[in-house]
Amino acid sequence: MSTRNTPNMSMYPASYELNEQGHASLAGVDLVDLAQEYGTPLYVLDEATMTQMAKAYQETLSDFYAGESLVLYAAKANLSMGLCQFVQNQQLGLDVVSGGELFTAIAAGFSAANIFFNGNNKTPEELELAFHHRVAQQGRIIVDNFYELDLLHRMALERGQVASILLRITPGIECHTHDYIKTGQTDSKFGFDISQLPEALKLITQNYSETLSLKGLHAHIGSQIFEFKPYEDLVEILLNIYYNIRQQYDGLTLTDINIGGGMGVAYTKKDSPLDVRKTYEKVTKKLQHYAEKLQFPLPRLLIEPGRSLVATAGMTLYTIGSSKKVPLGKRYVAIDGGMGDNIRPSLYQAEYCAFIANRAPKPGRVFGGKTEAVTIAGKYCESGDILIKEVQLPKPQAGDILAVLGTGAYNYSMASNYNRIPRPATVIITEGRAELLVKRETYTQLMQNDVIPKHWVSEGQVTSVGADSSGHRVQ
Repeated sequence: MSTRNTPNMSMYPASYELNEQGHASLAGVDLVDLAQEYGTPLYVLDEATMTQMAKAYQETLSDFYAGESLVLYAAKANLSMGLCQFVQNQQLGLDVVSGGELFTAIAAGFSAANIFFNGNNKTPEELELAFHHRVAQQGRIIVDNFYELDLLHRMALERGQVASILLRITPGIECHTHDYIKTGQTDSKFGFDISQLPEALKLITQNYSETLSLKGLHAHIGSQIFEFKPYEDLVEILLNIYYNIRQQYDGLTLTDINIGGGMGVAYTKKDSPLDVRKTYEKVTKKLQHYAEKLQFPLPRLLIEPGRSLVATAGMTLYTIGSSKKVPLGKRYVAIDGGMGDNIRPSLYQAEYCAFIANRAPKPGRVFGGKTEAVTIAGKYCESGDILIKEVQLPKPQAGDILAVLGTGAYNYSMASNYNRIPRPATVIITEGRAELLVKRETYTQLMQNDVIPKHWVSEGQVTSVGADSSGHRVQ
């Protein structure tokens, strides 16, 4: 394993370089050519970055943890059938939080034994999908509340089956991150409060013992975390709970321990992410220390990286269009995308860095040469559709290709069709070639579920259009 920092600590994908034309490229693929071939906006993922991150997690646990372990990719960060295949090829598990994510994994042929179904309000229909495809029996259902405990019990009873479960708890740990992405504090919408755990355990061991098999606990403390200590505190809290459960419930020994994910990435120079290897070396040593102290057998360690696996791997390419300078001096530069393909600046006040791909900086430098401060505005009909409030760029011109860094997580997965704008395509860059992961939507696809009530349609009125009549570019 290399001693260099893991890719989440860089703003640039691992294969980023400047080519002879002065264009930005990934693994030898010119991003300007890519924009011309596939159109913009365009999501781009660097396979080398994702592979390096996956290996960093796996090799670290293998090197420093004496027990079994499994790295789960948190699918909500970015999911498609192709990414499911990548995750399975890397021998990772998958954490899903909805029927749609679960169905995508099933359709991609993902192993049921390595699927963990999370979420705070799973519907009967979603759980039925989990039972039907053996995820409830072979994988894990991560139970969030008393309602779900009862629902899962009744569904298992009807089928004469046993569901393997983890209980999600809120450990009371707060991290220094945005309020919207904190999950471990005591007033979180997720999981059982620790004070509710005895009641849940009593139900499982006495009322639901024939239908629910408790394998362990799950705790996720938040996202975009830049500190070691919350993780170290978490394993201490959980191990003490595991020890007490074994003492109080007839030797019940939990075999899985899921400490969530949440490691941060470098969106801007202000961010100071943790190195994966150094972090989990400390966390695993702490876990093993407490297991030895309490004479508790090492459980299977589960972690759930999402953002840190794919964010740095991703870039979004846009074409610059109009621009204007307002009386107070601010210059707006408009792109052909915005809040529909990246809601995070509007939702979380998230910050990004960008550069002009056809006049690109050298690797490691976001701002190169003579620049000016501009505000990147999206094309959506909202004053709040501002992608970057101020970024230094070398005099942007119409037709330039703007590359925004760090967009691999929560951009495609949170994309919308606001203003009836189709969602972008996604391509994966691998060793000098680009391949589609997700096709660009068409205008016709935007309307495929629309229905006009019959009493609104005049006789002879045309109510459909040809697939290509919009002239919208598709790939």
